[in-house]
Amino acid sequence: MLRAMKSILGKILAGRKDRDMITIVSGLPRSGTSMMMQMLGAGGLPIVTDKTRKPDPDNPRGYLELEKVKQIEKDTSWLGDCEGKAVKMVSALLYHLPKDRRYKVIFMGREMEEILASQRAMLERLGRDGGGVGDEEMGEKFEKHLRDIKAWLSSQGNIDVLYIKYNDVIDDPYRYTRLVNNFLGNRLNADKMPRVVEKSLHRQRR
Repeated sequence: MLRAMKSILGKILAGRKDRDMITIVSGLPRSGTSMMMQMLGAGGLPIVTDKTRKPDPDNPRGYLELEKVKQIEKDTSWLGDCEGKAVKMVSALLYHLPKDRRYKVIFMGREMEEILASQRAMLERLGRDGGGVGDEEMGEKFEKHLRDIKAWLSSQGNIDVLYIKYNDVIDDPYRYTRLVNNFLGNRLNADKMPRVVEKSLHRQRR
């Protein structure tokens, strides 16, 4: 009887933690964060997005972003609406996450050459020149940022992190679906998540 009561209590507490937990999909621009958001949504995790940024040729399935995220340094009130849900946030903004909340961060990585090529293709389509910064310089800045943010994340007691590489998900979506689902407490539909991975959208290859 005591064991059964402990089991029930454990499930109740785990459910409360799930409801309070904010899942954040993060990484550098063009690193596969939109794909991961699509996977989570397919798995049944509610997605927080205002759909302000529309699908385009660079991201035909949509960006699944929330504009308020960009204001996190000044306004964090919107985080309350993200409890038990997933929200997308570029990695540079993670530093501003309030310490009085708990987060699970799925940090997307990708081959740097592909990130740079994808970003360059997007800027060209938009008619922008990238501010005169070449791929080599931009790559060095991105690499330094990744070292810094990963070191910072490792020191945050209220943040759990799972590092996932976009290229690996494309190659074996079922394996990485299992990893993501396990990270989030095995509460997602792991059969539906891999179905949204579209290899044909992996257009910038190393």
